[in-house]
Amino acid sequence: MYPDNAPNPATCSDNCGTLPECAPLAVPYVPFQQNNPKRYSQMDALNNGTLYPGLNLPFRAKVNAASLPQTPMTELQALEFVLQELALYLDTHPSDGEAFELFRQYAALEETARADYVEIGGPIMRGETARSKTYTWLQDPWPWNYTEKEGK
Repeated sequence: MYPDNAPNPATCSDNCGTLPECAPLAVPYVPFQQNNPKRYSQMDALNNGTLYPGLNLPFRAKVNAASLPQTPMTELQALEFVLQELALYLDTHPSDGEAFELFRQYAALEETARADYVEIGGPIMRGETARSKTYTWLQDPWPWNYTEKEGK
């Protein structure tokens, strides 16, 4: 069933993938990620550029994000990053019910974090200005310039 040099998916670790049974010669391909892979926490995922340790390749030009401040904006960015990673995984593993439930949980967390951020830091997207009493889109600070205020 598997060529001598191809890993058996039943024994593969998270950093190995499966290949089509009869992959054609001289055609580029990407192995499929294993089911139920290990996951980083949301901040570790943002720091490593992937939710999945098995996909964490040693890129030499990686920016060291470990020094990111713990602010409402970085928390929101981490949640959105995890949502994107889970969505990409679910694109190729749509029947993974555990991953979909995790996606739903993170979507709820992201929605709450976004509303909390908009309340203290202002709108992130133009449409969020519609919830304000006045048009606040062009007021400083812009979301990427936000610094946590004293006492908040």
